[in-house]
Amino acid sequence: MWSRFFRPAVISHSLWRSLFTMRLKTSEFKSLFSDGLNGIAVLFEKHQYELRIAGGAVRDLLSGKRPEDVDFATTATPEEMKRMFQDAGIRLINNKGEKHGTITARLHDENFEVTTLRVDVETDGRHAEVEFTTDWQKDAERRDLTINSMFLGLDGTLYDYFKGYEDLQNHKVRFVGNAEQRIQEDYLRILRYFRFYGRVALRADEHEPETLTAIRENGRGLAAISGERIWVELKKMVMGNHAAHLLELLYNLDLAQYIGLPPDGDVDEMKRVWRNASAHSPKPMTVLAALFHVPDDVDKMDLRLKVSREEKTLALFLVKHRRTLHKSDEEPDDLRPFTDFIIDSREPDSQSKVCELLKYQGEEKLLSELQRWSVPRFPVSGHDLRKMGITSGKEIGTSLQELRDIWKKSRYQMDKDELLSHVKL
Repeated sequence: MWSRFFRPAVISHSLWRSLFTMRLKTSEFKSLFSDGLNGIAVLFEKHQYELRIAGGAVRDLLSGKRPEDVDFATTATPEEMKRMFQDAGIRLINNKGEKHGTITARLHDENFEVTTLRVDVETDGRHAEVEFTTDWQKDAERRDLTINSMFLGLDGTLYDYFKGYEDLQNHKVRFVGNAEQRIQEDYLRILRYFRFYGRVALRADEHEPETLTAIRENGRGLAAISGERIWVELKKMVMGNHAAHLLELLYNLDLAQYIGLPPDGDVDEMKRVWRNASAHSPKPMTVLAALFHVPDDVDKMDLRLKVSREEKTLALFLVKHRRTLHKSDEEPDDLRPFTDFIIDSREPDSQSKVCELLKYQGEEKLLSELQRWSVPRFPVSGHDLRKMGITSGKEIGTSLQELRDIWKKSRYQMDKDELLSHVKL
């Protein structure tokens, strides 16, 4: 499949680097050239600054995908870019990235994020102090994985210093250079490794042993990484391929304790849930909930990762109801235990939660039915009872509950008049 992407390759070497180049000619690449990008390209060429597509967008293009986000790298410094854009009347937005070398320009209703080539001067495992450079290889050296270290010229030329293209062809995920050094520059790269393994590798458990050793020996560094950053990577990992294998690996490498997961997580239950649910696009928390034994595990996870309210309530819901809310033994094809629960709960997202529960339990047929089911509207209101002469608020509440129970037994078929005929005056 790869031959259709390129014109013949040219490999060039020198005493200090090995550069692999090819020419990309895919429709996905050509589709990037909007009026905005063409305008940016002309401007950089006019001022004789090099401009290339960088990182993940290159990986996606080489995989035959059109990237959702495209980042650019350049030899121009932030000050040179600011002056160039301002002289051309191009609006600059979001100056927060400027100290790290990133300038964002807006042209033809598109944002273009362009970052000056950098080298890391000092790192603390979370952040890096950077220095600007014009050396493309030095910038590539500071990136995490070989498949993310490539550049693509706007003429389609691929610049690959660390065999990233070869690794992508072979579905391999490797750190750039020394794995331990890359990890110690930013410990979050441990989770990025697992996330990209799920995206790139064809089979589970084909890791290089020295990579896993480096991860195990440096896992403690994850304790200093913010929960928000960890949660972003963990969610993406669980949504990818090989999620059950990768989560088990987190435990085998003694990483769970540093990233908000229970140290004694139920890995066997998680693997079972993944087998049940993986074909039905479970939410990340549906899979992770299998690791939790008790609600306190969810609270500790939230304290570390600061998940959203919706994510936390889903985890608590699954831990509470995974054993108690289930199909009837007498009528296993009956959806009623689940629909009754949804109607009784009267919460707007209860149907979504129960769908996740059915994924967790592996109830494929019931899940399909519930996804097609619409919550019926209870046809009786307190106003209807007042019209019949019931004025006590307590009596109205009791009567409505009695009528709701009758309505449920009719499988939600009885209309208002039929229900009101059961009211005792």
